[in-house]
Amino acid sequence: MLLTLSCSRVLPWNDQPAADEVNLSFTLKRNIIELPTVRINNRPGRFLLGSAAPRTILDSSFAGKGPHAVQISEKETVRIHPSTMELGGVADAILGAETWGNRAISIDYRSGLVTYQKSGIHTGLMTIFSYDADPMIYVNVDGVQVAAVVDTTSPDTLILPGRTVTRGNARISIAGNDFGVVDVQYANVSRARVGNRLLSRFFITIDYGKRVVGLWRDPRIGIED
Repeated sequence: MLLTLSCSRVLPWNDQPAADEVNLSFTLKRNIIELPTVRINNRPGRFLLGSAAPRTILDSSFAGKGPHAVQISEKETVRIHPSTMELGGVADAILGAETWGNRAISIDYRSGLVTYQKSGIHTGLMTIFSYDADPMIYVNVDGVQVAAVVDTTSPDTLILPGRTVTRGNARISIAGNDFGVVDVQYANVSRARVGNRLLSRFFITIDYGKRVVGLWRDPRIGIED
């Protein structure tokens, strides 16, 4: 508790004015962010945060008839136009960027909160990355800067393009923070994707309106946690 209180003095949002925002608690199940308080068409389910998905994806067995809406809170409801597919029991839905519109979300892994921010990003002490398509950051992999999609549906560290699915080791640093030699995956992907095992070391804001990602190295979480 004392450590948390001392660190709160340097949190990146500490000196920012109060924002019009909604706090959503989440759990990390199998190292994937699940939002238990959110409802779709007033129905509960296993809903995952898909930071890189442009649209919400509904499992075919859950979808039902439209129109569809996400109840973020009792006072916040957002109409969505989801796609449907078989999610194989992994989830009932993956909440994509359309849920948040041109607003921002912040992910505080230490506190277990996703904050929906209507006023947009508060840069504070963050390292800022701009993007054109999917939310992305730059990851230094063995001395080479690699653009990596911020993928909160990935429980892994980093997935790198490769011809075959295999695992290896690489020296990783993000936003000036050296994580040393890290176990990574190689797979048939077009772009690198950074997952929750590395993202969880940061406080993260994704501003979908301004198309920027902000990272702040959270001192409450150790490199090896």
